[in-house]
Amino acid sequence: MSVYLYDGSFEGFLSVVYHSYYAKKPAFKIIKNLQEVSLLDEVIEITTDSLHAQKVLDGLKQKFESCHYNKIFHIFLCDSRAFEKALYDFILIGFKEPKKLYDINHPSIFYLEKLEHEYFRHVHKMYGFVRFEELEDGSLYAQIEGKFNILPYLGKHFVKRLDGCTFIIHDIQRELAYVKTKEHGGVHKVADFEIPKRSENEAKFQKLWKLFFKQVTIQERKNLQLQQNWVPLLYRTYMTEFKK
Repeated sequence: MSVYLYDGSFEGFLSVVYHSYYAKKPAFKIIKNLQEVSLLDEVIEITTDSLHAQKVLDGLKQKFESCHYNKIFHIFLCDSRAFEKALYDFILIGFKEPKKLYDINHPSIFYLEKLEHEYFRHVHKMYGFVRFEELEDGSLYAQIEGKFNILPYLGKHFVKRLDGCTFIIHDIQRELAYVKTKEHGGVHKVADFEIPKRSENEAKFQKLWKLFFKQVTIQERKNLQLQQNWVPLLYRTYMTEFKK
């Protein structure tokens, strides 16, 4: 068994699948940095190959049902977790015996099933926790941080909710942003991004929202622990009502 080192990209991961299959060297572990290996491991560094990745992707489209095909992408967005080996096992099982992908008694399949559920729980929570600010040009801007890369789903959700509006959802920690304009909507890399200036009215809007949040609070029934259960600290950083 071999330890594969890849660059962390989706194409890089598919390149690992391609190489391990044709070299007949099954993966014992798949890693993104050398700190995760021991001196006894045989490390095979895989250079991302778009042609090899495309061949694997074409095979996935042909062999996998849509629910299992989509699961592969969902899992890859869980970038804060070590999912690679489980996802590798999932793909190999699907190529050999697709019906076995429904067997949640398999440890890798069970792990991915739980992880996908956790991913979408996080997505649905963030639908309600994203807070937009109005910018000088009239467009909307929101900052987020989260344990998973949820921008693709947040973007699609707010395209429907904010029909016709131009907006940006900026994932600070991943240096990514979902940008929606009149002509286009999609995720972009934004390593060097200067936060736009807010409109003159935005401060007034935020003040009114904080006042409303305070006024609807019943002091006698205030329960900070319960509040934190419903809105964990993880989600509060960019929520207007919790800003000081």
